[in-house]
Amino acid sequence: MGIAVVRQYERGVVFRLGRLRGVRKPGFHFMIPLSDRMSKVSLRTVTMPVPSQQVITQDNVSIGVAAVAYFRRVDAVKAIVEIENVSQAVGQIAQTTVRNIVGRSMLDQVLTDTQTLNLAIREILDSITQQWGVQVFLVELKDIELPTSMQRAMARQAEAEREKRAKIIAAEGEALSAGRLAEAADVIADHPVALQLRNLQILAEIAAEKNSTIVFPAQLLDSARAVTRFVEDQSGHTPDPDASAPRIDPMAEPRAVDAPREETPPPQINPGE
Repeated sequence: MGIAVVRQYERGVVFRLGRLRGVRKPGFHFMIPLSDRMSKVSLRTVTMPVPSQQVITQDNVSIGVAAVAYFRRVDAVKAIVEIENVSQAVGQIAQTTVRNIVGRSMLDQVLTDTQTLNLAIREILDSITQQWGVQVFLVELKDIELPTSMQRAMARQAEAEREKRAKIIAAEGEALSAGRLAEAADVIADHPVALQLRNLQILAEIAAEKNSTIVFPAQLLDSARAVTRFVEDQSGHTPDPDASAPRIDPMAEPRAVDAPREETPPPQINPGE
């Protein structure tokens, strides 16, 4: 017909009698019938899935890896002249590159450091496809299939790791608690009244539970007396006179008491003798 229309996202490569005549931009173009032939190249981004394939990692673990690549044609002439089928070529080289990169990596790196692997794959693909007028700007590993036995082993490892962390945290808590209890014991040893006040506080907490019966241990009664005696001493009350009297310990062993000595009268002297 001698008429060609190029869309906005396309470029038209014109061949005249088999020879390259140039690239036509979007718009309406006239062509010579029977001698001119136009091949349209789309410049839109192409999403290409890389099918899953079995790969043996560096630590001899067989996994299934699937990926996806995003590319677009940036040079319409090279995409027509340099290669026959751009999409098929990019798909094959992407599949091969993914297998090579993953095969040189450890399993832990494949699972945790996928960003580095994606970048390495993209750089290799971009350097190869650049001569075809294609730019690969993103490659992502989207699916990693592990063997069932490996999944169970990793689950046990994760469970053991969490149990270890839980035990470490509990041990650290016990150590901190023991340190605080030791400090509290030192304070109570220096201030015996603190123990009595603590007992009264515990009693108040028990009473707050609205219990009908509260049992007073003997030590608590002694504590109350000790607190009362301490308050009296601090308020300056006169001490009990009976308190100054010496106390006799009934459990002490009896001691012998020396009897008073009788005085002997002096001898009488007879003057006649």
